Amino acid sequence: MNEQFLHYIWKLRKFDLNGVYHATNGRIRVISVGVHNHDAGPDFFNAKIEIDGQLWAGNVEIHVNASDWYVHGHEKDHNYQNVILHVVWEDDVVVYSYDGRIIPVLVMKPLIGFVTLSNYEKLIKTQKQFINCETRIHEIDHFLWGRWLERLFFTRLQSKSAFIEGCLQQNGNDWEATLFRVLMRNFGFAINADSFESVATAVNHRVIRKMQNDYTAFESFLFGMTGLLEGEYSDSYFRDLKKLFRFQQRKYGLSSGAVIAPKFHRLRPLNFPTIRLSQIAHLYSKEVHLFSKIMDSNTKEAFYELFDVVAGPYWDTHYTFDKPSPKKSKKRTSKAFIDLIIINTVIPLKFKYAQYAGASFDEDLIGLMEALLPEKNSIIVKFTQLGVKVPNAFRSQSLLQLYTEYCRKNKCLQCEVGNKLINE
Repeated sequence: MNEQFLHYIWKLRKFDLNGVYHATNGRIRVISVGVHNHDAGPDFFNAKIEIDGQLWAGNVEIHVNASDWYVHGHEKDHNYQNVILHVVWEDDVVVYSYDGRIIPVLVMKPLIGFVTLSNYEKLIKTQKQFINCETRIHEIDHFLWGRWLERLFFTRLQSKSAFIEGCLQQNGNDWEATLFRVLMRNFGFAINADSFESVATAVNHRVIRKMQNDYTAFESFLFGMTGLLEGEYSDSYFRDLKKLFRFQQRKYGLSSGAVIAPKFHRLRPLNFPTIRLSQIAHLYSKEVHLFSKIMDSNTKEAFYELFDVVAGPYWDTHYTFDKPSPKKSKKRTSKAFIDLIIINTVIPLKFKYAQYAGASFDEDLIGLMEALLPEKNSIIVKFTQLGVKVPNAFRSQSLLQLYTEYCRKNKCLQCEVGNKLINE
C-alpha cells in the first residue's frame, strides 16, 4: 500500500460512504476531510469529525501503518498535538499524542472498494516501458483529454513566465535586459544554457546596449566573455576580435570571472557556441529595439523573418577558430530552431508582459502555438508510438509537462488520466 493513495482516497472521499464507521475510540462520522497540506505538519488541516456524537475540529494524519506515527517521531512533535484522527491501512499499535492522549484510529482497508483498489494496483504495478497507463491511455475520452492537456499547457507556461518574473525582479523591470537573458539561455540549448545566460547576468545591460548595434563589436564581446578568445591563433579574424575585446575590457571594466565556459562536446556543429553567439550578434545588430518588435509581431511568418539570421561571413568556412571547414555554407537559423525560440522565449515573454499590462490572455498566442510544428524529441516520439496524436507545438508542450511532472514521477493520483482509470 502507498501512503499517497490513502491521501487520494481520503481527500476525494473514495471510501465507503455509509456515513458511520467504527474506530478504536467509538463511532465516527466524517463531516469534512479538511484541507490537504503539502508542507511539513499533519496531512490534512481543519477537518471536522464526529466521534460518538461529539463534533471535533482539528487535523488528520495518514499512514500506511499506525506504527509509522512513532517511526516519524510525531509523538514528540507538538505540531501534531491537534490531530483528532489517525487514518491508517493497518492498525498495528495504539497511538498516543504529544500530550499523552490516545488518538482515534480509522482503518481504511475495509472501506475502499475492490474495483478502485484493483485499478490502482494495475496502474501503479504495471511493468511499464514508458508510462504507467500506456496500455490504457486510448480509453480516455477526447473531452477529458483535451481539457487536461490545456491545463497542462498553461501550467507549463506559468512556470516559464515565473522565470521571467525572477529576471525582471533582478534587473529592475528592464524588459530588454530580461529578453536578452532569456534569449541567450535558449540560444544555448540545454548544454550551453547556463553558460550563455551567465554572460547576460555578468554585465550591466547598459553596456550591452552600447555595443549591440555593431555586429563585430558585439560578437567580440560575446566570444570574449565566454572565453572563446583565449589562447593564441595565427588566424587574423581571431586576433582582431581578441584585440577588440581587450579594448572593451578596459573601457567597460568587463570581468568574465563569473561566466561559465561553453561546451562543444556532444553538439552538432550548427549548435556550436561559436555559431549561436555569432547569430545572436547578428540578430541584435539588425534589430535595435528587439523587444518592441517581438511585442508588435503575432504571426509565425513574422517571427520567422525576425529571427532569420546568419552567423558572420567568417563562419561560412569555419565552425571553430583557426580550423577551416572543407565546405562553405551559410550558418542560418532554421525554422525548427526558430520554432523553439518562439515556444521558449516569445510566448512566455508575451504572456508575462500581458499580465504586467493588465491585459487578458491573448488567444492569438494559442493560435501561434497551434501553427507551430511539434518538437522532435524522444518523449514526443514515444507518445506518438502509443497512438497519441501530436499535431502541433501546443500539444507537444502539454505532453512534455504531463510526462515530466506526472508520468516520470508516478503521480498518477494527481493526474486526470490516472484518476479516470482508477475510478472506472
